[in-house]
Amino acid sequence: MVRARASLFNGGAEVITTERGHAPAAAKVDARVREDGETENSMASRDVDPSRVVGVGEHVIEVRGLVKRYPDITAVDGITFEVNRGEVFSLLGPNGAGKTTTVEILEGLRDPTEGEARVLGVEVPSGYRRIRERVGVMPQDFEPFDRLRPREAVTYWARLFDHPLSEHEVAGLIDTVGLTNRADAVALNLSGGEKRRLGIAMALVGEPELLFLDEPTTGLDPGARRELWTLIGELKRKGRTILLTTHYLDEAEQLADDVAIMNHGKIVARGSPSALISRYGGGTTVVLAGAGRGGYEALVARGIAAQLHDSDVLVHVSVANQVRPMLAELASIDMVLTEIYTKRSTLEDVFLKLVGARMEEGVLAA
Repeated sequence: MVRARASLFNGGAEVITTERGHAPAAAKVDARVREDGETENSMASRDVDPSRVVGVGEHVIEVRGLVKRYPDITAVDGITFEVNRGEVFSLLGPNGAGKTTTVEILEGLRDPTEGEARVLGVEVPSGYRRIRERVGVMPQDFEPFDRLRPREAVTYWARLFDHPLSEHEVAGLIDTVGLTNRADAVALNLSGGEKRRLGIAMALVGEPELLFLDEPTTGLDPGARRELWTLIGELKRKGRTILLTTHYLDEAEQLADDVAIMNHGKIVARGSPSALISRYGGGTTVVLAGAGRGGYEALVARGIAAQLHDSDVLVHVSVANQVRPMLAELASIDMVLTEIYTKRSTLEDVFLKLVGARMEEGVLAA
């Protein structure tokens, strides 16, 4: 017997599937069956009590002094943040930073050791059952039903949670995530990116107000990642509030309205990508590609602060109106190079400054 635990976190009776003898990660959900026989679940589309609706401009998520402590580690260490309606909020950090633990508390899966967390105006995890139908989740370890086609998986998922969809509605969800041309392919044969799209389609059953996407693009190739970025951007434009966890710096910079950088369970910085870059990165870097050590020494001899990075020489200019004079001065120096160009600071520069290390596929590297 296997408990289905995941997408929209209900407590109570076990939901069982005989698909290959186990429940796929997408269906890891505890369903609570009410006395009247109706299944309560986060996929169902029900009338929402207006008194419980979070208004426009109010916080959809509020976290205050949140701590999750285990015997051997403090996974979340006193973090505080808010998520506004209609925005993409990103928890950004390396593996083990505390991102997923934070999200699982907000999803009602884990009890905090200390602190408070409210989702859609309700304290979690104690009050989660009151808002679970208004929340959609794609967990980090999502895997679809291998033997079902996307349209069958969405149909089954909706029926499992007492929210049957018409063929037209199923087709609409499949189209929303860009899988119309693959709607009849067995999920086993879908690419990694297509499987994640299917997971988002299943999370959208019931038209939830809030989506939790935990590392949705991990392991995907660059093309598939960017396709998912487009989908997430479209969901945001349709008014969804999205909490996104990621260890991809460019992903957070591209998608998020607000970013909280986490490391060792703490939030080390928070703000919009542009605000973080302005505060901790800032300035412009002039790249002298291929200038090598000879170019580096020529610049140092002229009193210009520079860095040698592989075969390139980097010159940081902190003030925008000094970029053109610096380019003119560099052009006057006799050195061999392949090209010269400028680049602005990014979240990668911010992360390096704050954490003291670069991040590669979720792992800190010197």
